Amino acid sequence: MLGYGIGMPVLPFYIEQLGGGGLQLGLLIAAYGVMQLIFAPVWGSLSDRYGRKPILMVGMTGLGLGMLLFGLSHSLWMLYMAQLISGALACAMFPVAMAYISDSTSEENRSGAMGKIGAAAGLGIVIGPGIGGLLATNSLSTPFFVAASVCFFTVLVIMIGLPETLTKASRNESVDKIEFLQIRGLWQALYTPIAFGLFAIFAVYFGKTNFSSIYGLYALERFGYGPQEVGSILMIMSLVYLIAQGFIVGPLTKKYGEQKVIKWALLGNAIGFILMLIADAFIWIVLTISFFILLNALLKPAALAFISKNSTMKQGKAMGFAESYMSVGRIIGPIWAGAIFDVNMSFPFISGALFFLLMFLISLSYSDETDKRNGLTC
Repeated sequence: MLGYGIGMPVLPFYIEQLGGGGLQLGLLIAAYGVMQLIFAPVWGSLSDRYGRKPILMVGMTGLGLGMLLFGLSHSLWMLYMAQLISGALACAMFPVAMAYISDSTSEENRSGAMGKIGAAAGLGIVIGPGIGGLLATNSLSTPFFVAASVCFFTVLVIMIGLPETLTKASRNESVDKIEFLQIRGLWQALYTPIAFGLFAIFAVYFGKTNFSSIYGLYALERFGYGPQEVGSILMIMSLVYLIAQGFIVGPLTKKYGEQKVIKWALLGNAIGFILMLIADAFIWIVLTISFFILLNALLKPAALAFISKNSTMKQGKAMGFAESYMSVGRIIGPIWAGAIFDVNMSFPFISGALFFLLMFLISLSYSDETDKRNGLTC
């Protein structure tokens, strides 16, 4: 995630330099989500058949290619092409990494382990934006070239140093037929015990992208910030995310359970959006974003642990479905946020607050008994 983090603070300014606005930025981010929706379940199922390690290498190579193409882009259509290629391949990393963790941990320790893997990824995102902001001083392309180098180096590290967790005997077991864009499967998954987790993981990404997809442009237009200031904010934001996933989510889910953590984190995210909207000085911007990210960071690992524990399907396939629901959120969220940002820069924050409040109210209809009845009942 270091390579990804390096490019994060630069992309909105890259779009602006090429003549785009909020909607173009939203569409670019959504393009990645479209590729995830199509290909993530495929990569998850392939990892059940061929092992986790080779699929992780494919994903990291794809991210490196995407970063390289970003750096070479001199028009909006080239950015979209880079994003589509990157999304189709790089989306392999998340479901396979989560399946890797599921292979290696007990149910009791899985929330904490998934939080720690999120924290490890977060460490790259903590360091990356600061580096990206500094590298963008002379050229907006430079951060992407550096990010590509980091990704290709990581492929070598995976090849040489990462052990395989899926035994050959496990791979020889029956694996479901692999299909692209499993719309029927995604719908049917809502009638299984993992429905609540899928609902929560969608909420994380649709709601979060109302903030993250347009914040660079928002900071530019409202406060006059550039890549360096945005990079600093993203560094602090990512540090909070790292701490929350590495040290808070595990103990909280062990004490209260995934469902309670998810419900109260949804409410906290709604409050966070309102606080971010009214912040008008750098210190308050940092504090309110940190509050929002702290609560948002609790959602993803809790939802994933819930899915992992309650799934009746293979872990790779289950995590592929989780990635697809994330993708639906990543597709709809950025397009919506970008379009309403062009109308009024405050609208994405209001929209995010209302959405998370609605999701909190819906989540109150779920209970342990709901899960025992296998799926969506509200």
